[in-house]
Amino acid sequence: MSPRVVSCGIVLLDPAGRVLLAHATDTSHWDIPKGHGEEGEAPHVTALREMIEETGIALKPERLKDLGLFVYRRDKDLHLFAARATADELDLGSCTCTSLFPRRSDGTLIPEMDAYRWTAPDEVEKYASRSLARLFQTTLSLTELHRSL
Repeated sequence: MSPRVVSCGIVLLDPAGRVLLAHATDTSHWDIPKGHGEEGEAPHVTALREMIEETGIALKPERLKDLGLFVYRRDKDLHLFAARATADELDLGSCTCTSLFPRRSDGTLIPEMDAYRWTAPDEVEKYASRSLARLFQTTLSLTELHRSL
């Protein structure tokens, strides 16, 4: 059996408890900024790097709250961290994705993420993949997280 892949990400909440979701280019779903670690990279370092690559938002490590490891899909677990956005991070108009991948249709390199939104906990399932929506509905309550951050 192959080892499960671990993707590391950050659940960034605004002062109202909405979560930052980024739109995955050429798909119908939105996701939290997350990705796979590089060899020997600590989970929080991966999460911070992915946040910068996918949104342009640079967080200091001490702002992260380690939420632990979550079963995500049959083939993947998520190591998640949480942080509260500060006033200067609320304007998503300045977000930018520097992480590129080849478009399925023609191989052109396109940004991994192409739009950003603050999403209320009860709206997440409208935008997110089923796996992410299920995680927030069953295992990781955004409402509870909002209270504890």
